[in-house]
Parts: sequence; structure tokens; C-alpha cells
Amino acid sequence: MGPRITFWGAAGQVTGSMHLLEAAGARIALDAGLFQGRRKQSRALNAELPFDARRLDAVVLSHAHIDHSGRLPLLVRHGFHGPIYATPASRDLSAVLLPDSAHIQEKDFEYLQRHGRVSPESEPLYTMADTVAVQDLMMGIPYRRIYHLRKHLSFEFTEAGHILGSASVDMRLTEGEGHRLVFSGDIGRPHLPIIRDPDPPSGPIDTLIVESTYGTRNHPSIADSQSRLGEVIREVAGRGGKVLIPSFAVGRTQELVYSLHQLYRNGEIPSVPIFIDSPLAVDATAVFRLHPEVFDRREPLLSRTDAIFDFRLVHYVNSVEESKALNSRNGPAIIIAASGMCEAGRILHHLANHIGNHRNLVLFVGFQAEHTLGRRIQEGDRTVRIFGERFESRAQVETLGGYSAHAGRDELRAWVRRLGGPIRRAFAVHGEPEALEGMAQILRDEGVGTVDIPKHGESFEL
Repeated sequence: MGPRITFWGAAGQVTGSMHLLEAAGARIALDAGLFQGRRKQSRALNAELPFDARRLDAVVLSHAHIDHSGRLPLLVRHGFHGPIYATPASRDLSAVLLPDSAHIQEKDFEYLQRHGRVSPESEPLYTMADTVAVQDLMMGIPYRRIYHLRKHLSFEFTEAGHILGSASVDMRLTEGEGHRLVFSGDIGRPHLPIIRDPDPPSGPIDTLIVESTYGTRNHPSIADSQSRLGEVIREVAGRGGKVLIPSFAVGRTQELVYSLHQLYRNGEIPSVPIFIDSPLAVDATAVFRLHPEVFDRREPLLSRTDAIFDFRLVHYVNSVEESKALNSRNGPAIIIAASGMCEAGRILHHLANHIGNHRNLVLFVGFQAEHTLGRRIQEGDRTVRIFGERFESRAQVETLGGYSAHAGRDELRAWVRRLGGPIRRAFAVHGEPEALEGMAQILRDEGVGTVDIPKHGESFEL
């Protein structure tokens, strides 16, 4: 029997990335991500693993974002004890991201318990101990180093340019007629702050699994978004309001601090205090400092200073008391807090306290998946539910698309072209239906022989 792939996440939707490859007598998971969105629906998908974790031989992790790594502790909880391969930076980011995921689940459960709103969906999926066990299984594999999983099966990481440590996976099966499978992971954009540009593998490919998040849309330029960021900060500060930025703690927060640092140095924003209200973002920033080897040294600020995350306006908030104090603080401020889709974390408390004030601004700088609180606010819902309570949404809402760490339509096309090809078969994943169709069309236009949009749980002989 030849290799087989089964799609157990990010198939027909964006989150929950997990693809089971059966080849060379091994069962390998490409990613093990958490589903995000409607609580009850996500809980059911997350809690019930679709295969026996004890029979899984290994996991190859594209990057540390929770929608790609967040089910790793669940695998361990259900008996998985094989190696988890990741780049060194992804390994180190996972060491802060996964315990934070467990902590958020535990704290949310305690909050709902105190307020008498506990339901089966609110129980934590895994514990802090499970996340620690994950780290014992992690193996750091540098970019562009071939690693042999077993006889006749090897892989290599290449730079995906999405977040620190993000990778595409170039997997090769050498028995029989041979087979080359490339998994894109999440594809980044050229010229993102801090990290290097995408560097995809090249040559003939038998099977391509490619993300499609923005298969139908391009982004504004990063330079234009930084300029607009300066404008909105000046406007909101001028009316005495606060800028609330729901942000992924890893990648997006550091890029924002980098941009704010540049704007401040250039005299383009007033001296408004900036609060990074996320212990995870503080820890993640420390991981960034550990891995300057993957920074893009062509960036202007990086050529002038190594202290890119530290300047006079920025304050890193750790304690709950400091975080709570921000809600009674008078005057303008910028508050950057996780989570990026407003599904958990300290941003919820800031939204509950500030979304009703028309002077304030909720500024989205990343993708908001369907059915998340972030998407509902972004789409203009006048009433939103936070911690089970209803709040009137009177704050200004704006989105800066240029900060997306995902390639836009034309950048996806350019990435596919850089693969060189020919590509015999491709699967479009990690996108909403319209984006998946858009990516499928790009692949057909670029001469891919067979293009599929797999459904959840669908399996294919390769």
C-alpha cells in the first residue's frame, strides 16, 4: 500500500491544523493544532482525538501557534510518547505557548465556576503537567538539515516566514517509486518586520498540502499599515481614548512593538504609554531575544539597535494587579493583549471595561476566524457577549490588514511559482470555503495536475 494522508483539522476551515501521514510503515502527524471558534463545536472537535494517540509514531510541527500546536498536550494525555520535531525557535516558543494555553483554560474554568456558568464545554482539555510532558518529547531540528525519521522516510524544514521558527516541511519517501510531499505550514509574507522572508523548497513535487487563509485577498502593504497605525494612535490619543489591540502574543505583538518603536523614533506618535498586557507575550519576546540567528538583518531598526523590543514608552505587564489597574487608568493609552481572536486571555477584561466607550478604538491586526468574538466585533455587532454577559459595542473598530503574517493571494501565487514544480497533486487547506476555492484556482492556473479541497476526516491514497 502506498502513502496515505488523512485530514483531521484545518480541512474546510482555518483552525485545528492536523494531517495524518501514513508512509514507510509510520504514522506521522503534520501539526496537532487546536480548533478555535464556537465553544461547543470547538470543544467537541478538540476533546475527541480521531485516532489512537498511542499508535502515532511522531509529530512534525510547522510552527508554534496554538491552532497548529495546541493539541500536542492532548496527544500526550492520551498516551502519545513519540518525538515531536520542530525548529529550535518553535520548540522554545512552544515551551511558553502551551503552558499558557493550559493556564488560560484552567483560569477560565475557575471564573465560570465562581459565576455558576460551568458546562461540559468549559472544562480544561489538558493540564500544565501535560504541557511539560510535551517539552520532554520536543526535538529541535535546524532549517535545511535533512533528518531521517526512519529508513526510507526523511524530512527537511525550510523557512516559512510566518512567525519566529515557522517552517514548511519537505518530506521524502524513498521506497518503491518514491514520493515527495511538501506541507507549506503557514506561509508568511516578504518584508515582514524582524523575521526572514519565505524560502520554499524547490523542484518536482508529488503531493503539496498548502494553506489558503487569504486565497482570494491581498493585503495592504506593511509600510502603509504602519503609517495608518501612527494616524489612528494620534487620532484616539487626541480625543483622550484608549487603543485596544487584540494580538497574538507570538509574532504579531513583537511586530507591533517594532513598528511602534520605529514610529516613536520618527516622531510619528505622541508619548502615549504602551502596555504589553500578556505574560505570554513577555515570555515570547524573551524567546525572540534568544534567536537573533533567524532575524532579517536587512530591516532598518535591526541595523541600528539590538534593543528592538525596549524603548521609553513600552511597559511589559506581568501581574494581574497591574493588568486590572489599566482598567481604571485615565487618559490615552495603547493596550496590546492576547488573545488575537478575543477568545481568551486578558483582552476580554479590557474589552468588557472599554468597548462601551466611543472614545476608544478596538484595532484588529490579524485574521479573525468565523464564530470568534473578534470576528463578531470586527463585523460590527452592536451587542457582544463576554464572560457570559452582554456589552454594548460603542468603541470605534478598525482593521489593519497589512500586519497579517499570512501571505495574500498574489504572495501565495508567487510562493507556488517558487516551488518550481511540476506539482502532480495539491490539497488546499487552512481556509474558509471561499478562500479554499480561490487557492484551488491559483493551483490550477499554475498547472497543478489534480487539486482537492479535503473535508474533515477525508482520506486519500497518494
